[in-house]
Amino acid sequence: MRDRMTAAATELTYDAPAADWLEALPLGNGRIGAMAFGGPGRDRIALNDETLWSGSPATTRRLATPVGEVGAAAVDRIRAALSEGDVRKAEELAHGFHSGHSQAYLPLGDLLLAIQVTGRLDGEVTKYRRRLDLDSAVARSEYEIAGVEVWQEVFVSAPAQALVLRLVSSQPLDVTISLTSQLRATTHTVDDNGLALLATCPSSVPPPHGRAGLEIEYSDGEDRGMNAAVVFRARTDGSVTATDEALIVSNSTDLLLVLSTATGYEGPHTAPTRTASECRDAADTAVLDALARSEELRDEHVADYQSLFRRSILTLPSTAELTTDRRLADASDDPGLAALIYNFGRYLMISSSRPGGLPTNLQGIWNEHLQPPWSSNYTVNINTEMNYWPAETTSLSECHEPLLTYVKDLAVAGRRTAEILYGAKGWAAHHNADAWCWTAPVDGNPKWANWPMAGVWMCRHLWDHFAFTGDRDYLREVWPVLRGAAEFCLDWLIELPDGTLGTAPSTSPENEYIAADGSPASVTISSTMDLSLISDLFDRCVQTANELGLADSLVDDLATARKRIPDPQIGGRGQLQEWLDDLPEAEPQHRHTSHLIGLHPGDQITPDGTPELARAAARTLELRGDKSTGWSLAWRISLWARLRDGAAAHRLVRELLTPAGDSGTDYVGDGSGLYPNLFCAHPPFQIDGNFGATAGIAEMLLQSHTGELEIFPALPAEWSEGAITGLRARGGVGVDLEWSPSAATAVLTADRDTTVVIRYGDQRQEVSLSAGVPLSCQVRS
Repeated sequence: MRDRMTAAATELTYDAPAADWLEALPLGNGRIGAMAFGGPGRDRIALNDETLWSGSPATTRRLATPVGEVGAAAVDRIRAALSEGDVRKAEELAHGFHSGHSQAYLPLGDLLLAIQVTGRLDGEVTKYRRRLDLDSAVARSEYEIAGVEVWQEVFVSAPAQALVLRLVSSQPLDVTISLTSQLRATTHTVDDNGLALLATCPSSVPPPHGRAGLEIEYSDGEDRGMNAAVVFRARTDGSVTATDEALIVSNSTDLLLVLSTATGYEGPHTAPTRTASECRDAADTAVLDALARSEELRDEHVADYQSLFRRSILTLPSTAELTTDRRLADASDDPGLAALIYNFGRYLMISSSRPGGLPTNLQGIWNEHLQPPWSSNYTVNINTEMNYWPAETTSLSECHEPLLTYVKDLAVAGRRTAEILYGAKGWAAHHNADAWCWTAPVDGNPKWANWPMAGVWMCRHLWDHFAFTGDRDYLREVWPVLRGAAEFCLDWLIELPDGTLGTAPSTSPENEYIAADGSPASVTISSTMDLSLISDLFDRCVQTANELGLADSLVDDLATARKRIPDPQIGGRGQLQEWLDDLPEAEPQHRHTSHLIGLHPGDQITPDGTPELARAAARTLELRGDKSTGWSLAWRISLWARLRDGAAAHRLVRELLTPAGDSGTDYVGDGSGLYPNLFCAHPPFQIDGNFGATAGIAEMLLQSHTGELEIFPALPAEWSEGAITGLRARGGVGVDLEWSPSAATAVLTADRDTTVVIRYGDQRQEVSLSAGVPLSCQVRS
């Protein structure tokens, strides 16, 4: 039973090759991303590099020019219009702060294989099987073609910084291998056993949902796009013929192919000047190094990957013996599928976010479109933050590093934005960002563009990393970033007629209310999200000063201001108000639940500490309903878990674990859920729902935001037995759980000597932990 539970939770299986990109299997080493189709006869592996973006710092400077008046006086005019009740004038003035658009994350190319049995033109394919093993991060396809047994394995190695493909057959095969790209690109031979693709990126790629008339641009000027390259070499027991278009392998029963990539990206504030030839040489160096130790590649890849993945694995009962796509389509409850999506989320994080790299974007590191949905950028009004919710709680703290480093870079760019746009101190960022640290409001609608709180929210990640690790040196390092965001907020706050502090102009990301004229509006005074984020940041800054023993007059100012920021209000329907006033919602089932940020990922609202606000948050979720986009469902899992409602959280898990509608590349689709390869649908594909689901399931099993270690705060009845390793609690405590209908055990292991309070239901137990020494506790017997 246990072996079946583990397999059901750690394998994606299929009995047909991928028919399209959303059926292909994702692989990655943090930098290089690949989508393996597993096609017999003709195969495709789609390639990405996390640093391959359109544009440059020069492009950002050109496009980030406001279209109207900006500065402190312009802000005051908006505030005056709002105080006079003229919302339409306020929105018109808000448009003046808009500028161009952030840049796009790009596809690098495709590796194509044409495979046939030597001496035969075709043959029937039988016994086909394809799988992704989450425990080893290896994709494998196997089949018979014309009676010849064939198997292929693909993985992307972090130690080798290379993609490795091995193709083995029981009789000789002929394989033609080529590279292609949607970018401006050429290919040529590399010695007598390899092929290189040299590419140039556009200088600007507008979002496809933007204004008509904006097209993809290529430039030879200062803002030219970066160069990039792909190189592969082959080793075989057959023969190899190289041309500038393809590598032709003949009479091979064992083919090893090693591929790597390189781009001109050298950081967010540096022009990408590396030539395509220099990129080729860098990629080829990695390929040659890997080929020199080809016998070690698979083992070192698996060992490196498992050192992260095996820290936390969830298993739940499953009787399903179906392929993954059929399990998804099956209407019956399959707890093992919930375990699979938890483990898959951690797999995706390890595969797409490694120290030293860029953060995961809207699609992780996997994108096939030259003009991708929402630019496949960093949407920092929820989606980028959600990508990293499982990092600390599921023992992947190292994978958090790319975002933590990126926030520091964003703060550098955001200082200029705060000063020029608002005449404010500190730093600010808005709802879109990219590899060049775009921080300005994009052109479009104020309901998403005029929201300067992204930096404030992302600072919460800096604090959370400290809360889970206790690393004071790190906290001292990021203090200037926290302080700068707080400086901006202190300048941004205004005194309201009742003597409290608020924000104006203010929006609640992407949502609208019904204004006095009966039409939707977004700009107002003091959205609940604004005040919740600012309150949280001020609290964290005071805590940081106490932790580090800092003497800083700004901290005193923050503590004083914090007392004047009002708590969230409860509206006439018993709901938590989204805005300062109890305004009617233009879209009552809106996907964003921004005003509940104090419940999760914040900790200002708890069932014990603020019961009235907790009940209002629950009422808000009831009014919003369960139907929403994939990432929104994932957030609601965590929200219900924080309310200790396991039945509601499980209902949302089940809602997410359904087949997604076929939305193609449209921006509205037939419904949320998961695609056949378990990628989450917005729709279309966005990876934040995958990460949010993993985080939500972790919250159902363990919470520590109140200072206690609460075991099974939202365990649903349907998960009557199971086991999970490697959950993490704040304060540096690892937690393993195992449970059945009759008993439950928690094993706690602390990073340092400490005392913690374990809570299960209404029972509390204080225990002392010695560093590195596991302590087993019966929480139910």
